[in-house]
Amino acid sequence: MVKKILVVDDKASVRKLVDEYLSEQGYQVVNAANGREAIYTARHERPDLILLDIMMPEMDGFEFISAYRREYNTPIILLTAKLEESDKVIGLELGADDYITKPFSMRELLARIRAVLRRASGEVDTAEILRVGPIYLDKTSRQVQINGVPIHLTPSEFDLLAVLLRSPGKVYSRMELLEELQGTAFEGIARTIDVHVRNLRTKIEPDPAHPIYIETVYGSGYRLSKNPSV
Repeated sequence: MVKKILVVDDKASVRKLVDEYLSEQGYQVVNAANGREAIYTARHERPDLILLDIMMPEMDGFEFISAYRREYNTPIILLTAKLEESDKVIGLELGADDYITKPFSMRELLARIRAVLRRASGEVDTAEILRVGPIYLDKTSRQVQINGVPIHLTPSEFDLLAVLLRSPGKVYSRMELLEELQGTAFEGIARTIDVHVRNLRTKIEPDPAHPIYIETVYGSGYRLSKNPSV
């Protein structure tokens, strides 16, 4: 089935360039010039992935994510010209799955899109169901439950949890987890993982300030507790 991608950018030249390239790669592309227009388009077109600029008139990318994430978990990749790490972190905290900094190559953009879509569709080659203590994760249906209660995660949060569940007690560095999520060594910051972990803890931990599932190993990275009890 052809995947549909929504490109949101206030610059017509960027929309045209990305539209033409992705169409040549076999994707169906729809466009929006700002966040407000993107909300309407996304609700009616139901894209499989959204490429989202941050700095736009009427409604910027941050405002779009805040509004859209109340309704949908569609994967979002930020297109940002800003170099400040804080802007990327804000986007991730709001629920974006990945980001790419302008100017970017079409090859890199395509690789990021394919990686995120693979995660969202659950294309995996390991065990389909993972259980550790009260945590249940089904890769086929993309469902997560804690003590039988469904938990709604973004694609990146889901795959981060899946990686940790594969090897309880194993310590993963931030860069190892980043490579697991991106599937490539393209641009990334270690802080990306910190933000995803914080968001994930907010959703699965009984008390996110005192996590019992995802443990921080200071100076090294993160691991899933071997014996989570709650």
